[in-house]
Amino acid sequence: MQETPPRLLLADDDADLAAMLHEYLEMQGFAVRVIGDGESVEGDIADFAPDLLILDVMLPGKDGFTVLRELRERYDLPVIMLTARGEESDRILGLMHGADDYLPKPFNPLELSARVKAVLKRSGSPKHESDKITAGPLELNLKRRELTCNRKAVALTAAELRVMEQLLRHPDEVLSRARLTELSLKRSLSAYDRSIDTLVSKLRSKLAASGISRDCIRSLRGHGYVLDSEVLGAAE
Repeated sequence: MQETPPRLLLADDDADLAAMLHEYLEMQGFAVRVIGDGESVEGDIADFAPDLLILDVMLPGKDGFTVLRELRERYDLPVIMLTARGEESDRILGLMHGADDYLPKPFNPLELSARVKAVLKRSGSPKHESDKITAGPLELNLKRRELTCNRKAVALTAAELRVMEQLLRHPDEVLSRARLTELSLKRSLSAYDRSIDTLVSKLRSKLAASGISRDCIRSLRGHGYVLDSEVLGAAE
């Protein structure tokens, strides 16, 4: 079976540059969709389900920083930002908002292609896996980065979604706070770091609001957290 090429969504209002990048990136083996404004990004993510977003800072409608900030509330999608300004403050601002990489214009298309491949490799793109993970009434769409309960969307932040993904990937397996931090937040657990506990608490509340017992994510003192498949099965 032929492997599906990674999908890239390119948001840039420079039509000539976008056309050139579109052609070049497709020659490099990517499937590419181009849009020219910030307002269209979220709709195209839902429709096209890209593996990575290439996002220009200077976009009509919504600038790239605004788009990125809003996306990070819902999607855990790798993002490479482009800018014509190249100021260090812009690079730092983009990274603070959750960009995975940053490339100032003008740039060599070969460098963009190399960075795209590197970011996809780091992010662990799910193209070799099933697009969905299900457990009881829960379904996580890995392409759209969306969780549904009985086919109704559960609004999660990007960080909550990453924690939920790891719990769904390891049902009935106790994940220590340290391992869950490494898997979902991509960092080591430090002293006094309660991020995972906070995220799990928010997940429990949101799942409870969707009709699933908070006990579906059990805590084992001194050990970690476990997603209880029996509790989920009872909620179907």
